Amino acid sequence: MPLARLAWKGTHDGLGANPIEFITLSTGTWTLVFLLVTLAITPLRRLTGQAWLIRFRRLTGLFAFFYATLHFTTYIWLDKFFDFPEMLKDIAKRPFITAGFTAFVLLIPLAATSTAGSIRRLGGRNWQLLHRLIYVSALGGVVHFWWKVKADTRQPAIYAAILAGLLGYRIIASWGSKVHKSPTSEVQSPRPMKGYGALH
Repeated sequence: MPLARLAWKGTHDGLGANPIEFITLSTGTWTLVFLLVTLAITPLRRLTGQAWLIRFRRLTGLFAFFYATLHFTTYIWLDKFFDFPEMLKDIAKRPFITAGFTAFVLLIPLAATSTAGSIRRLGGRNWQLLHRLIYVSALGGVVHFWWKVKADTRQPAIYAAILAGLLGYRIIASWGSKVHKSPTSEVQSPRPMKGYGALH
């Protein structure tokens, strides 16, 4: 739907005075939204007891990668016209570009290993460790947005607060599970996969 909205605006002169900036901001915003929704599914599932929510985690994660790809494509195609030397200078000299590029690169292995076959090949533990890169990518995305807007940081501050809450929940939940774990307890059922490629 966000992509359809962009297409509709593009064919009805609705992209404003700077269409490239509009597309860049829109695709970047939806990347962050889908990243945060992906990270919110596990806490929401645990707090509500609605196990069926986990089925949407891979889908929302892949949507995040899809809009991140559109965001990056807008930059290299519409903004830089595939001038790779200029892009390399941007990445090296402009911190917000560096942060955004890093966040995008970290999403690539997550999308590439989002299948059930990848979980089997990597092994559950290794797969979980790899998919924790989503936390770093989300942080990089927020930093990228914050540094880009410079003056008016109200909107990136909202994303930063949501991300801090989601990461804080995970830290507290992990600490709580270690405190209450009994060394003599029976083997427990495996914990749900983290990251955004989990299938169940």
